[in-house]
Amino acid sequence: MMDRQQEAKRYARLRRRLWLVETGLFLAHGLLWLLSGFARQAGEAWAQALPFPLDVMGMAVLFGGGWVLLSLPLDFYGGFLLPHRFGLSTQTHKGWLADRLKALGIGALIGLPLIGGLYLAFRRWPQTWWLPVGIFWVFFAVLMTQLAPVLLAPLFYRFRPLEDPELISRLTHLAARAGVRVRGVFTVDMSRRTRAANAGLMGLGPTRRIVVGDTLLQGYTPEEIEAILAHELAHHLHRDIPLGLVFGSSLNLLGFFIGAQLLPPLIRGLGLPGLDHPSSLPALTLGGFLFSLGMMIPMNAWSRWREWKADQRAIQLCGRPQALAAALRKLGEQNLAEMDPEPWVEWIFYTHPALGKRIRAAESKAHPPHRLDGPEASLF
Repeated sequence: MMDRQQEAKRYARLRRRLWLVETGLFLAHGLLWLLSGFARQAGEAWAQALPFPLDVMGMAVLFGGGWVLLSLPLDFYGGFLLPHRFGLSTQTHKGWLADRLKALGIGALIGLPLIGGLYLAFRRWPQTWWLPVGIFWVFFAVLMTQLAPVLLAPLFYRFRPLEDPELISRLTHLAARAGVRVRGVFTVDMSRRTRAANAGLMGLGPTRRIVVGDTLLQGYTPEEIEAILAHELAHHLHRDIPLGLVFGSSLNLLGFFIGAQLLPPLIRGLGLPGLDHPSSLPALTLGGFLFSLGMMIPMNAWSRWREWKADQRAIQLCGRPQALAAALRKLGEQNLAEMDPEPWVEWIFYTHPALGKRIRAAESKAHPPHRLDGPEASLF
């Protein structure tokens, strides 16, 4: 286990360094476009070639496509070479490339109309665009949460009904006790891409279903799988998905408002024609990226708080704290997760409490401290 944790620490350090390089490279990419004057030249060329807002979409393809090509070596290293080096990936070169192309296609299909709509809002409401855009983003986030399991996930994974009647009965009864309606229990072919394991709930309302990775079905007891699902059910009992949407949407609305105040003078200072001109896209992208970096710490703090509460509720649901501790320990070893990262690492990067903390908390529920009930109790 110690050797595995040493590997986990090495893997985590390399991932953080890669994140730092990617962040710096993206900032340099955007600044080069703006400071070299290429953003203005390209934006004017697109404005002459295509009607609004197609010119903005063309600019997005050029700017985004340049970043895709520039970051491709880093993507290949972080998404393929590094996981293979540490024994986490089972994916072939062809499979990785196919997934990458599908993700790019989906991103373009969804993202380009959204960018066009954003620039229409700039032109329609030049002073107050942040409010209708923020409201639209809430509805879009809810829609994607419902449709992604049905429309997008099957493009990358194959889902089929679970064939273990005993496990199906366990999981559906657990969901029923939690008052959560599900459409069924499915297994997903995670093993085609990774050796990591996971399980959970996908979708909202009528699209909600239990999903168990095929990598989890090997080496985990039914009690451990039940404990993992209990954690996910706890999120639904705590309304963490709608609360997360409200919290995230509030931060997004704040970001849109700040952008409405800061972007126009920035655009003018850079000598660009205006916020609704295609040439503003690199500045807009950089602004959004910097805001997301600033919001990473409060968003992750919120997430860790909700995950911690979900662990405590999961123990109440399944009644097996030792099973939850054992499952978390296995997941940590299988997924090559650090048990006890440095506090600053957890504070900045982690969406979940450190795994070691979660395991120790569950074990403390399984073996509570002995309580003295006689006169000796007054000594403590």
